[in-house]
Amino acid sequence: MTTALSRPITSPLAAHDRSAPAANPRVKLYKRRIAIRHPDPHTGEQLLVEALGAADRDAMHGILRQLVKASVVGQKPDEANLAFMISTIRSIAPKDSVEAMLVSQMVSVHMAAMRCACRLACTDDLAQQEGIARAMTRLSRTFAAQVEALNRHRNSDERAITVQNLSVQDGGRAIVGNVTQHAHLISADPGIASGAAGEAEWADARQGASA
Repeated sequence: MTTALSRPITSPLAAHDRSAPAANPRVKLYKRRIAIRHPDPHTGEQLLVEALGAADRDAMHGILRQLVKASVVGQKPDEANLAFMISTIRSIAPKDSVEAMLVSQMVSVHMAAMRCACRLACTDDLAQQEGIARAMTRLSRTFAAQVEALNRHRNSDERAITVQNLSVQDGGRAIVGNVTQHAHLISADPGIASGAAGEAEWADARQGASA
């Protein structure tokens, strides 16, 4: 049974305190298993759940296995690469499952791009350089798109701005009702007065006021 874990809120100072041994549990890779190195195994799992932005232990172990595969160097998982990837994800601080998966993809794409950069620097063959450069360009564009997607996801719940005061110039158009403005959307309550119909409503209003 999957048990959801509460993710404690960590202060910014504690989040960047690299001197605390419990702040960043290490992952040890063996031939047939993955071990989380921490004096308290349960606490180590909880810290890694928080670092990876996972919903529970099952999700954490799933993401961890995927990161291990992405850390491979010479067909063998690399602990140093894995530690870098986990530390980078922890610094970005994914806030939900979508962000956890997206950020894991981001660090994996970054690792692949850096492998391409290494191969590009180590070859003098023009044809190989062109192929590697194309692959590195695609990976770099993918990474930039992932960063943009993360920003859009994090800003999707931004608060709406309500406009209460409206000034209309001569010859302009008026919107009758409450106007709510979002990032790229303006919506109004029913009752839009524009053109000749709008002028007629304003004229009736003025006559009623003078009477």
